[in-house]
Amino acid sequence: MAKLISTLFISADGVAEIDPDWHFPYFDDNMGRAVDEDYQATDVILIGRVTYDSFAGAWPDRETAGGEDAPFAKALGDRRKIVVSRQDLDFTWRNSELLGGDLVDAVTELKAEPGIRGIGIPGSISVVQQLLAAGLIDELRLLVHPVAARKGERLFDEGDTPYHLELLASEVYPTGVIRLIYTPASPPEQVAYDEITDKTPSGDG
Repeated sequence: MAKLISTLFISADGVAEIDPDWHFPYFDDNMGRAVDEDYQATDVILIGRVTYDSFAGAWPDRETAGGEDAPFAKALGDRRKIVVSRQDLDFTWRNSELLGGDLVDAVTELKAEPGIRGIGIPGSISVVQQLLAAGLIDELRLLVHPVAARKGERLFDEGDTPYHLELLASEVYPTGVIRLIYTPASPPEQVAYDEITDKTPSGDG
């Protein structure tokens, strides 16, 4: 069964809709290494249409230009890319295909497809939200920037049930960015206030 990995750049107040003004100043070699590790863990990219349009409008040209990011651009182009969209698309970026049918059913089948180790979801907030709700995300890999964006779409939408997470790994970069890798977890045992009173501050000055 393939692992489904969500990779997101995110602000300290939970905004995952990237604004270059608060993202690019914090991008360094450490973040580049983290992103590369995430892609190395996957064979397939699952991506929403808006994110796909953004990627397809930039990375093929960067590959052709032959700059420092050309090897990464080529790796993205060579990777199998599956796009979530309610409408037919005319793909111009190689190895791109449309996800057929219901999102949850199709991703469940994709995770069971032989030969796939990992499926990566870069960005694509609405896709991640739907797959989180369906219990299909295996890892959330968050690069938390030391900024409160104050506007933009947040990763965790309104809902009745909390998402409980287990921290698998963490890393702090000199820029103040924190890399957090979470996996879904069972809810902790319920505890009442009178059961933690021995742990509250003493108040001694």
